[in-house]
Amino acid sequence: MISSKERAVVFGEYIVSTGATVRETAAKFAISKSTVHKDVSEKLKKIDPQLYKGVRKVLGYNLSQRHIRGGEATKAKYQSLKVKK
Repeated sequence: MISSKERAVVFGEYIVSTGATVRETAAKFAISKSTVHKDVSEKLKKIDPQLYKGVRKVLGYNLSQRHIRGGEATKAKYQSLKVKK
């Protein structure tokens, strides 16, 4: 069984190396996004401050891009509805 400290480091390394979102990380490790977020935002800060800074940078970028991804998803949804009619 992996400890919560080790888990926080694993999540952090995954996010930094892949640029994954919290949701993508949660899906990859089959764990809730709340757990991933708590581990990388609270626990990781105390365990590995340098890795925490990298994670915050990636998550900040993902947050700034969220509205763009949402708009693309909405556009694709309505384009697929037009095709079905």
